[in-house]
Amino acid sequence: MSSSEHGTPSSGPEVSNISSHGFWLLTRGREYFLAFDDFPWFREAAVKKILNVEEASRGHFYWPDLDIDLGLNSIENPERYPLVSR
Repeated sequence: MSSSEHGTPSSGPEVSNISSHGFWLLTRGREYFLAFDDFPWFREAAVKKILNVEEASRGHFYWPDLDIDLGLNSIENPERYPLVSR
């Protein structure tokens, strides 16, 4: 049995908590809050579906049960990605 390389995360992203306002995504030692106001697709989703998250590629997260994919930049800066088109 071999262990993973130093500096390589051994586990993928994880939803660490869910509240009535949003949820926290833990990845690579950092935690990000995704507010339901900024990411409304998750608001009515079942907890099981929110918890099922994958990192499709570095900095790109996918919720297969919801068919939602988000880049880290949109998670960190939701104001740059308005929900309403002009």
